[in-house]
Amino acid sequence: MWLYLAILVGLYYLLRWYRERQVVSNLRDKYVFITGCDSGFGNQLARQLDLRGLRVLAACLTEKGAEKLRDQTSDRLETVILDVTKTESIAAATQWVKEHTGDRGLWGLVNNAGVIHSVTYSEWLKIEAYETVLKVNLVGVMEVTLSMLPLVRKAQGRIVNVSSILGRIAFLGGAYCSSKYGVEAFSDVLRRELQHFGVKVSMVEPGYFRTEMTNVQKSLETLKQTWEEVPTHIKESYGQKLFDAHYNQIKQSLLGSSTDLNLVTDCMEHALTSVHPRTRYSGGWDAQFFFIPLSYLPTTLADYILTRSWPKPAQTV
Repeated sequence: MWLYLAILVGLYYLLRWYRERQVVSNLRDKYVFITGCDSGFGNQLARQLDLRGLRVLAACLTEKGAEKLRDQTSDRLETVILDVTKTESIAAATQWVKEHTGDRGLWGLVNNAGVIHSVTYSEWLKIEAYETVLKVNLVGVMEVTLSMLPLVRKAQGRIVNVSSILGRIAFLGGAYCSSKYGVEAFSDVLRRELQHFGVKVSMVEPGYFRTEMTNVQKSLETLKQTWEEVPTHIKESYGQKLFDAHYNQIKQSLLGSSTDLNLVTDCMEHALTSVHPRTRYSGGWDAQFFFIPLSYLPTTLADYILTRSWPKPAQTV
């Protein structure tokens, strides 16, 4: 029995490997629009697809980021300034893409732009922090997608939404996790709604990576500032000792993050260029071999594994 099961599993993965190796034709004629290209995954993906010969339309938040990217790529790549929190900016970018793609439509839309506040206890964050993160990471993804959707539908193309492993299993950073869970839900709904239009929707769920968004010094400074602004009665509940321990844990986590961004951008590229893209991609070894398996465990066991090393608050029951 076990032999037959092993053979079936082996045949399944062999078939999947064969299907996923099939590449879309005429890639050099296809346009891909990527948000958040100033740095990190978006910047890396833009350069990667440009080398492959695709027509990259890269959206940057700043002119400085756009200029730097243009200096590193071919003349095929073009840039536009985009703030995903502003409707007028999204409308202008959509018109710009429409003028560039013409009758071909937009083959690929990669919603990569994102922000993170302090990865810390939910009670320490002001509601403004939640609003900012949700506006960029979730509402921005929704508005850009809905604005560009007619162009993607025309090309029978691809939508690639960058979620996070924290969109599969949530712990710390209530604002960030909430936004990524929203991206997961929005992507699932889109995938089912658009299947009859020939549009494929994929999610990329990176683990811990070192990007500008997770810059160690900036992240730790933000964490300190967040703690300083916490109301006194909340500080007394948690205690300075807990904060110090939490600070060190976050520091070690940031320092231990992977610097190999290709582990994620290769997933994005596959979602855009494979005839049979996956629904979900887990980017990074920590995502594949720790967080994803952890997400399938019973909740009580997952809670224990995730929180067993957390420091205890000053005031406990």
